[in-house]
Amino acid sequence: MNRLLCGLAANPALPPELVDRLIALAAAGPEPSAPSDPAGLPADCLADLLVRHLSERSDLRPAQVAALAALDEDTPALLARDGHLGAADVDPAVWPLAALALLDEGRGLPEWARRFAADPDPSLRRQLASCPGLPADVEDALAADADPEVAAELAWWTTSAPVAARLARHPHAEVRQAVAGNEAVPPASLAALLTGHGLPPALSCLVCEGREIPFTHDPHCQDVDCALPPGAACDGAHGSTVQVTWARALSNPAAPPEAVAGFAEDSSVWLRLAVAEHPGLPAEVYARLAGDPVPGIRACVARNPGTGPEVSRRLAADPDVEVRRAVAHHPRTPFDVLGRLTPTTRLGPHPLPPVCAATREELAAGAASADARVRMLVAHRHDLPPELRDRLAADPDASVAKAVAPHPGLDPERLRAMVALHGQQVIARVAANPDAPGDLLAELARHDPPARRALREIASHPNATAEALLPCLADVKARVRAAAHPALPAGIVVGLLDDPDPEVVEAAAGNPSLPPAVMAQRVP
Repeated sequence: MNRLLCGLAANPALPPELVDRLIALAAAGPEPSAPSDPAGLPADCLADLLVRHLSERSDLRPAQVAALAALDEDTPALLARDGHLGAADVDPAVWPLAALALLDEGRGLPEWARRFAADPDPSLRRQLASCPGLPADVEDALAADADPEVAAELAWWTTSAPVAARLARHPHAEVRQAVAGNEAVPPASLAALLTGHGLPPALSCLVCEGREIPFTHDPHCQDVDCALPPGAACDGAHGSTVQVTWARALSNPAAPPEAVAGFAEDSSVWLRLAVAEHPGLPAEVYARLAGDPVPGIRACVARNPGTGPEVSRRLAADPDVEVRRAVAHHPRTPFDVLGRLTPTTRLGPHPLPPVCAATREELAAGAASADARVRMLVAHRHDLPPELRDRLAADPDASVAKAVAPHPGLDPERLRAMVALHGQQVIARVAANPDAPGDLLAELARHDPPARRALREIASHPNATAEALLPCLADVKARVRAAAHPALPAGIVVGLLDDPDPEVVEAAAGNPSLPPAVMAQRVP
């Protein structure tokens, strides 16, 4: 096994007879003494990668699907998820993982679900519990499963309010912990998990099941077989599990606001963080949390979708940069607040939600701002009206031009003008423009000095020509992308099959321009 074969397995132009030969190699498996890949991948990992690429092919013939399915117990599941196997092709007794994959995709049979619900293997029952759309009787059976991990898995995924409410009263604390984060849980059940009112106490947790209590897990535990999280503790009341249950319920949007608000001044920072994440609280609760001494809690409030503009304005002056950055990324932050943030906060290269939600008038005002940082924020939005786009493309500030350069619709001459004005500062972003033509990409690739980031954009650009791609081979990162580009001349692609970098080899082997005769020579 090697990276070249893995690349060929993913090559859409690989002839059917070579697919057969690769399947036969996969069936033979790696040699016991096979060396690792030069990049560090063991031979068995390469074998798995080969099978995965083969299973993902869209052109597999029925006989090839059958041959792949016979390799091991995991491959039929891959084939089922990739659409090569349907319910009529799968016997759950022979290929249980494939049957479960189809159930998870919503393409399995109800009788399979009933079969797995009674299977003696708890790992199969756990996988079943995460599948959507299970029959009601199957969910009932899983909710009553003797293995609490099965019930906990169902608690994570069920969309049935009655089942979720039932699991909120489960005698095992781990099941309650799992269901606390499920938005299908009725509000009354979530309130009970938070307050304990009307809820019988849990009888066990993972800690007291395996340890003599009282017990607190050493955060630096050296036992490699120990599965308990650091700090797990139980004195009979399942303390650490209950804490996690509260945190999940507090951040659950379905939890009643009045039950959540009661924890807004809790001594636990962790629980106040969970409250700050809840999107449905009264405005006064968010205002109170906006003054919390812990910056992480204020940042949670700043990014919470339930927070209003008043709190956003207040937090825009917060001394913590992460809080201010969270304000900038809140969709309801008023557009004018961004102007107050730009002098003190790096806001990133992507369009901010307030910019995406801005009106045409706000965008025009931002594009005309005397502050280049505000103009840059507007320029990052790539669905601007043409007149604003073109105005920003001609901006004398390189940061503004750089932001607008990938905007669709910019004509080649305007892109060239940007490069002429700002040079190296904008080349990579111009190269990322989806409308950049091949001749412009070739000009950018030959730029002196070379713009490394531009080469990486050009190497994967659909409009790149052979002339544009050849200079990309001189850059380590761009070389991998260029090796996979179908416009790279076939002779160059063939030469890259012997490149010392295994990633380049795999990319070249997957290039559809590789001649079939060369493919045949390289498959044993």
